[in-house]
Amino acid sequence: MYKLKVPDQVADLVRALHPDLKKKIRASMKTILAAPDSGKTLKEELAGLRSYRVSRFRIIYRVAKEEIEIVAIGPRARIYEETYRRLRKEKRQEIG
Repeated sequence: MYKLKVPDQVADLVRALHPDLKKKIRASMKTILAAPDSGKTLKEELAGLRSYRVSRFRIIYRVAKEEIEIVAIGPRARIYEETYRRLRKEKRQEIG
């Protein structure tokens, strides 16, 4: 059984969404929790992450041993680039 980890900034974003979209995203998180491989595997710079489609939005997540970490949620048009930038920034902070 997996445990879902949602960072505060992602939880805040979900709380601010339209109620219909919020309901769809929460239902999608339950689907991801039940079947972690339901999202599309990402490649290249985002290798190791998965993407789950919710209307125009995407849920970007990472599956670890006993945990599913939601990395980002946002509109498809820009979420992949934003996720890549955030991951690069986190890596730089770990190194330096």
